Amino acid sequence: MSDPAKITIIEGPPPTFEAATEAWLLGLTEGLTLSHVAVCRVRTANGPTLVERCYRAWRDGQSISLEYRAEDDSPHQAPIVAARWSEVPDGHVLLLWVRLEESDIEVDLDFGPEDLDDELDDGPEGPDLADR
Repeated sequence: MSDPAKITIIEGPPPTFEAATEAWLLGLTEGLTLSHVAVCRVRTANGPTLVERCYRAWRDGQSISLEYRAEDDSPHQAPIVAARWSEVPDGHVLLLWVRLEESDIEVDLDFGPEDLDDELDDGPEGPDLADR
C-alpha cells in the first residue's frame, strides 16, 4: 500500500481559508459528516506539477490532502477536492479547495467601528441608527 498523497506547506504562515460558495461545490460537501468547502491560495514555484499530483491521485481513485501547521504549530490535514493554478509575476499561485469539518472552522469577522461609520455614511438608502 502506498503512502497517502499530500501537498505540504513547508514554510510561511498557515493558510487562510475562505468560504467557497460556488454552485459547482455543492456536490462535494456530501458525506457522512457535516463539512464545508473552503478555498486557500498558496504561492509556489511549481503550480502545474502540484495540480498534476492532485489529478493523478483522483484518477487512481485516491484522496489527496493539504498538510499544514496551524497557528499553534500543530499539524493539520484537509482533503483537497479541487485544484487550479495561475501564473503571477513572482511565480505561481495554487488555489486549493479543501473540505473542512465543522469543528475545524473558525469564523473571523473583521468588523470594527470604522465599518459601522461607513454604513451610516451611505446615504438615505442605508439605515440611520441614530434615530432609533
